Amino acid sequence: MKEKKHKKKKLHPFLKGFIGCMIILAVLFGGAGFLVSVVLYGRMNYSEIEGLSKEPFKEDGVKNILLIGNDSRTEDESGRSDAMILISISSRTHSVHMTSILRDIYVDIPGHDGNRLNAAYAYGGPELLLETLEENFDVEVNRYMLVNFQAFANLIDAVGGVDLDVTNEEVQYINGYLVEYNQLENRPEGTDYLDTSLSGNIHLNGPQALAYCRNRYIGSDFARTERQRKVLSAAMKKLPLSLAANGGELIDGVMSNITTNLTRSELNGLVLQAPAMLTYDVVQGSIPLEGTYSNATIRGMAVLEVDFEANNEYIRTEIYGD
Repeated sequence: MKEKKHKKKKLHPFLKGFIGCMIILAVLFGGAGFLVSVVLYGRMNYSEIEGLSKEPFKEDGVKNILLIGNDSRTEDESGRSDAMILISISSRTHSVHMTSILRDIYVDIPGHDGNRLNAAYAYGGPELLLETLEENFDVEVNRYMLVNFQAFANLIDAVGGVDLDVTNEEVQYINGYLVEYNQLENRPEGTDYLDTSLSGNIHLNGPQALAYCRNRYIGSDFARTERQRKVLSAAMKKLPLSLAANGGELIDGVMSNITTNLTRSELNGLVLQAPAMLTYDVVQGSIPLEGTYSNATIRGMAVLEVDFEANNEYIRTEIYGD
């Protein structure tokens, strides 16, 4: 199943302004203010990338932040970048772009053999991943936010879970992914398993929603990224009330599981820009664009071979307004 791509759609700037950007940018775009940004920044993990510390945050009127979902199973394991969403805030076009970049794109990785895009993070962390994006897509991205599994599950639990239409086949895979999650979190076997006869509108808690999002066996990776956005969209709708009623849990459970090289002044700058950004159009998309890629097998890996020229032109035209 392929999701529709390259389609502009104006969304409510508060409820859906930053699907995929997790709680921190949602709070900022909701106009939480300077003091909130100070508190949130203090709870996050700052990790400077020396080679990027002097590189600009803003280029040609656009601020780019790469949201990275890390699939590490333990604290000592670097893992691969399970999800990558490029957040682009353009003062030139008065828009915010959220562009999912599929992890199976075959790319040139500086200092390594060609591989899937998500291998760049495993080889060299955020720095190499950002360098790989710039080399292959000709887009300057010097800032990132890294979110782990636990932050995602905690976010969903903190908003009280989400209600989604789930097929019976998806229920089976949710239970399957929960096996590993329960083992990693030292939870009793069978914790949070769904009734295998269920289908339709189902309430999912944090671990269940995480398991739902990780499923890539039903449909292609396009379908998996679509599931991620469905969960985050449902969570964002509940976020305003949850912040008022359960702000402590949101901050404690999510912020400590976020790592970024955004400086305090850069985060404060986003807060000051928030009132203007509330009026921006929000555009969702995915790379590669439909019709610009083909499925291939390289060195035994199932990958996407991409027409980089066409996708780079999309970035320059749609995000930068060139």
